[in-house]
Amino acid sequence: MENNREQNLRYREAERRVKKIKGFYIHAMVYFFVNIFIIASKAIDQDPGEVFWEWDLLALPLFWGIGLAAHGLSVFLPAFILGKDWEEKKIKELMDKDK
Repeated sequence: MENNREQNLRYREAERRVKKIKGFYIHAMVYFFVNIFIIASKAIDQDPGEVFWEWDLLALPLFWGIGLAAHGLSVFLPAFILGKDWEEKKIKELMDKDK
């Protein structure tokens, strides 16, 4: 019974993690395609002699890219720094401290 409960808990945790990763990938694809569309439409509508790389064109990808990077860090970084081993060590430490 305990093994089944533990397996179910691990499955739900893995499912939650996969949803977070999928959300990041969708966010990255939307970022890529929207910015490509905006840059391409600017290139098509550009008048001869007009400066192409202006602040308005770079601001959206820059700030959205910072948000995308933060999203990626929130999805992938905890697994490296605060992963399962860290959780188990911390639980053991807190249990030993309560004795």
